[in-house]
Amino acid sequence: MRHVDFSPLYRSTVGFDRLFTMLDSLGQPDQGQSQSYPPYNIERTGENTYRITMAVAGFDEKELSIESQAHVLTVKGEKSEEERTGQTEFLYRGIAKRAFERRFQLADHVEVQAASLKNGLLHIDLLRNIPEAMKPRRIAIAAEAIDAPKTIEAQVTPQQVN
Repeated sequence: MRHVDFSPLYRSTVGFDRLFTMLDSLGQPDQGQSQSYPPYNIERTGENTYRITMAVAGFDEKELSIESQAHVLTVKGEKSEEERTGQTEFLYRGIAKRAFERRFQLADHVEVQAASLKNGLLHIDLLRNIPEAMKPRRIAIAAEAIDAPKTIEAQVTPQQVN
């Protein structure tokens, strides 16, 4: 993929540094990690609520960790080594046992509300909580009274008085 130079945009914009960094990182592979494991969905569940659902079959709550820091949500899974007490031989192993780390870029004012694991699906609920000061507000327009007499100001010269 071709690298795009955003330096001309840095000169004419203020505060969009993070956006350009995100766009620049889209074209770079994730250090050899597979981008398809584990599969996930991102849903919009309300006007300001979102849900990330990840298929983490075979993982326990203790083997998963969720961390939110500096606009990045990181979900890690590390399978603990099971001690086998018998002669178990797998004929086919289709359930993945590999460790993973998945990162999601979060927009400003998006915070993690809750996380739950049910039936092999990890649900992470997110809320976009915009501060009152940043919400759009309606400005009332004051109309001038219609019945008010209009005054015209002019200077009177002594010649006009006579």
